[in-house]
Parts: sequence; structure tokens; C-alpha cells
Amino acid sequence: MSETEKAGTGPDDESWKERGIKLRVFIYVFATHIIAGFVILLFYVGDHANK
Repeated sequence: MSETEKAGTGPDDESWKERGIKLRVFIYVFATHIIAGFVILLFYVGDHANK
């Protein structure tokens, strides 16, 4: 094994980091939209509740 393979700084290491960041951003954006949609649904149901 060469020194770069042992240290984990090979060319594939950067692509894995980039892929991980993209996946994390997608999950955060998706989860934020789900939470926001749920809050909007709560306001809608609360507004139309019989008082």
C-alpha cells in the first residue's frame, strides 16, 4: 500500500466526501420541508376546527 492509500487521501476519498455532503444536504432540505409542511397542516386544521 502506498502512503496516500493508508492516509485515506486518495482520489476516491474526495469523491466520497462530496457525495456524503450532497446526500446530507438533500436529507436536511427534505426533512425541513416535511417539518414545515406538518406545521402548515397543523395551522390549517386548527383554523378549520369547530370552536
